[in-house]
Amino acid sequence: MSTGTVAKPSAQPKKAGRRKLTWPWILLIVAAGLVLFSMVRAISGANDLTSVGQVSGALQLAVPIGLAGLGGLWSERAGVVNIGLEGMMVLGTWFGAWAGYQWGPWTGVLVGLLGGAVGGLLHAIITVTFNVNHIVSGVAINILAVGFTQYLSNFTFAEAEGGSSKQSPRIDQITQITIPGLSDWLQDLQAKHWFLISDLAGILGGLVTDLSLLTVVAILLIPATWWLLWRTAFGLRLRSCGENPVAAESLGVNVYKYKYIAVTISGALAGLGGAFLAIVSTGIYQEGQTGGRGYIGLAAMIFGNWMPGGMAMGAGLFGFTDSLKLRGGAENVHALLLLVAMLLVIAALWQLYRKKYVVAAVSAGFAAGFFLWYGLTDEVPSQFVDAAPYVTTLLVLALSAQRLRMPKADGLPYRKGQGK
Repeated sequence: MSTGTVAKPSAQPKKAGRRKLTWPWILLIVAAGLVLFSMVRAISGANDLTSVGQVSGALQLAVPIGLAGLGGLWSERAGVVNIGLEGMMVLGTWFGAWAGYQWGPWTGVLVGLLGGAVGGLLHAIITVTFNVNHIVSGVAINILAVGFTQYLSNFTFAEAEGGSSKQSPRIDQITQITIPGLSDWLQDLQAKHWFLISDLAGILGGLVTDLSLLTVVAILLIPATWWLLWRTAFGLRLRSCGENPVAAESLGVNVYKYKYIAVTISGALAGLGGAFLAIVSTGIYQEGQTGGRGYIGLAAMIFGNWMPGGMAMGAGLFGFTDSLKLRGGAENVHALLLLVAMLLVIAALWQLYRKKYVVAAVSAGFAAGFFLWYGLTDEVPSQFVDAAPYVTTLLVLALSAQRLRMPKADGLPYRKGQGK
């Protein structure tokens, strides 16, 4: 009898994962966004939408949010949820202002960073060593930070010349950079209101006009974080603590040590964001000036899918929306209705292409509603203007929630040796 060969079963085809965005696609999306903004500006007449002042203001408002988000990223990549970012920012504002008005702004920056680091270290002790619920610990730090700084203000700022129990004396300004010639040329080009060209000039002008040196430091921390966490052995060990601490420990990683380092750095970055608020943004400490930016930073981190670049985009979006409220107010936010309507039309067409007809219909319905709202009104209520940054936060998180993947062990309790 002839023997036949038995065919081996073919391997099951792997499911195609989500494709990562390559640089050409990223640049194409940025270009499309710029064209969309230029269209909205031309149609609505809200010329301040992409002005030098608007972009410069958005960058200044985005930096504290971005630093808080970067702090959250460090902590959660090591597996520790850090709801206490708001409190650590509060510590940064107070200690930054306290040292800044006495010994200069850069000393204030350093002391504010250290104040936030102390808050981060406290969070690490509570969550890592004593294994307390991360949310409970974070909320407790937020409450303690507010009470502690209010208590300190009563016998420090209240007795200082130019201060009170609710604010510090004036702090000297950190050096600002403006590139001569280029800045003026870009501002002149932006003032001509040419389609696309003036918008690009406004954006570039905002990046080279009245740029604080601390803003430059904050921007550089984003690629530095990416390099440290994704291109070094230190970063690999730290991220392994947030993905699978038991496996990391079996390979000789001191999980407790890396969690402590990550959460302390997290607090330091949030404290730096608080110092930026007090020293650069306002030049003075004021009670309650963080205004929930720690929570918005956490939202920016989630929007960015626990990645530095995505987090920076989220912080920029929230800073831009906040800047719209401050510059032009109702007119700019009214123009934002047209932008949202156009984005919803694009979303509807995309869902239609993917044959998700129900989602496409819902997006189209909302787009029609926003078009009507824009067409039938000349301005939006002042309450909506004030709420615009927070509404944007909720909408962005709701729309991006399906694509998120947090570190697998993020927020989970861990005890040394539990895998044995």
